[in-house]
Amino acid sequence: MDFPEALLLLAAGLAAGVVNAVAGGGSLITFPALIAIGLPPVPANVSNSMSVFPGYLASVWGSRADLPDRRWLLRLVPGTVLGTAAGCALLLSTPARAFELAVPFLVLGATAVLAFQDQLRRLVRVNSGQAGREGAGSGRTTVRSISRQTLALHVMVVVGAVYGGYFGAALGVMLVAGLALVLDETLTRISAIKNLLSAVVGLTTVAAFTVFGPVNWAAVAVVAPATIIGGYAGARLVRRLPPEVLKTVIVLFGTAIGLLLLYRSWT
Repeated sequence: MDFPEALLLLAAGLAAGVVNAVAGGGSLITFPALIAIGLPPVPANVSNSMSVFPGYLASVWGSRADLPDRRWLLRLVPGTVLGTAAGCALLLSTPARAFELAVPFLVLGATAVLAFQDQLRRLVRVNSGQAGREGAGSGRTTVRSISRQTLALHVMVVVGAVYGGYFGAALGVMLVAGLALVLDETLTRISAIKNLLSAVVGLTTVAAFTVFGPVNWAAVAVVAPATIIGGYAGARLVRRLPPEVLKTVIVLFGTAIGLLLLYRSWT
């Protein structure tokens, strides 16, 4: 890695930290930057997953007061670990070409979720209200609704963890969207749960990729500290910069990167 490449990764890490603090989706900046310095898609993805882990821990610490009952959360950990391990195994055991073909669609999908985040939240609120009215008629229906909600929650967590182990860009955005669809909680609490699950996903990927993954440790050494500094700056910036402005920039950037990767993967 030469000096200009290190500067690019430093800038990308700082920007990603700010983006994650304000709107989420910072990996849509760091992953293309790792590609730009010449890393193949799989090593770039592995190194990106390693780099963003410290930011997950910082998020958990910052939102710990908003976490619900800890014993209830512990029940989600095994599925999160197993799902993440399955995603890591899928990434490392399938041909690199398969990942190259899938990445553009994953980037575009993550970008779309970020773009329509507010619409998803409104849809969730409507569905939650309907479920509450349907369950108010009888105790039997309420029990059945709770059972279905629990099953849906665990399925969603495992699916999200598989995605996080396989790719991980915009994992936080996708977890918020998924959790909000199955939990009748405030968005503040949902965000705190998302932070904890993201940290579990991150810890599992670090353990798996440290042993088995093609990690570019030089890139990780540059990007990881930069995301922490950027996250601190972003927490201060969020009071001044309208989140919609930054989200629009990320969506346009993610769409452009996704289309470019799609073009490169098929040419």
